[in-house]
Amino acid sequence: MRSVEENMRIKNKFLGEFACQDDMAIYLEEVDNDFRPPFFRDIDRILYSLAFSRYMDKTQVFTYKDNDHLSKRMQHVLYVSKIARTIGRALGLNEDLIEAASLGHDLGHTPFGHVGERIINDISLKNGCGFFNHNIHSVRLLMDVEFYGMGKNITLQTLDAIMCHNGEIALEKYEPATKTKDEFLEEYMNSYKDKSVVLKMRPMTLEGCVVRISDLIAYLGRDIEDGIRQHLVTTEMIPESIVEVLGSTNKEMVNTFIMDVIENSINKPYIKLSTKIYQALEELKAFNYKYIYLKANSENDIKNLENMLKTLFGKYVNDIKQNNQESNIIKSYLNNMCDTYKKNNSIEQIVIDYLAGMTDEYCLKEYNKYLNSIHNNSEV
Repeated sequence: MRSVEENMRIKNKFLGEFACQDDMAIYLEEVDNDFRPPFFRDIDRILYSLAFSRYMDKTQVFTYKDNDHLSKRMQHVLYVSKIARTIGRALGLNEDLIEAASLGHDLGHTPFGHVGERIINDISLKNGCGFFNHNIHSVRLLMDVEFYGMGKNITLQTLDAIMCHNGEIALEKYEPATKTKDEFLEEYMNSYKDKSVVLKMRPMTLEGCVVRISDLIAYLGRDIEDGIRQHLVTTEMIPESIVEVLGSTNKEMVNTFIMDVIENSINKPYIKLSTKIYQALEELKAFNYKYIYLKANSENDIKNLENMLKTLFGKYVNDIKQNNQESNIIKSYLNNMCDTYKKNNSIEQIVIDYLAGMTDEYCLKEYNKYLNSIHNNSEV
């Protein structure tokens, strides 16, 4: 009779030549093994992280919209996981690693989506904390912020796939780049100092490459569906050159992308799209930017969000300096963090961690509470 551990690892016998085997897993810290394979355990640790629970109320594209069918960050992450696991299983890759990276890839996203990310990046740069990128912050959360500031001890391969997932940059061919632990950490640290580092990152595993292309596949067609719900686009507006190659619905697009990736990547040490599909993907991405992403928020919305996040940043910095025990950044956050986290991070970095972790609703609630306190105090 096989042992429980053998049952948990039996899938390794069926992995392809270029898959990342479980025994290749690298940890940044020593770990006590149990019957779970390493990447399977990564899934558990990410699922039970506080950051994962906050996906539920974080913007995907549209903010301030009263429509329950518009995508939130949680849905996007689950779509990425499903698409990536489908491709991974077809190619004989390690589905545990793929699922862990997919579920964790957007943990570091700010409230209010990419608009919020740009605002917090501006705050971070002005306060000496370096460039803020959500993929880098996802890694920071897992290494240095989760579990009361002690980190979750996730495998290097999962952290790297999360760090290198940049779904804004499409490639026709994704080839993994071999890395040591030190090279991964150097790339991570340099991303805070050099804006170009994030643009050049390549995953160290084929599984990471699958997650990266799946991020694009998951959002392009789905965002068109949301754009239609918001009356920004219609199916008829999608250029015929895209429709002829990819189809006109999200279902057709996802299926076309998945089948093309599998066909061009099977038994290969890389992940690839055909030239025809890649060109259509780039055209689709440009269409989405022109008609959806650049119109998802009005100039007034953006100004309001900028004022909100910068106001809260200043308030929380002041609250920490004055040891305001009634402030939620102390009462609900810092008082629960370990001494190492408090000692190793500046006040500004602590506030950025707190701000970036907020859900949309909580951020609005904190801002309105602050405005009410100012109003009430001015009447005294």
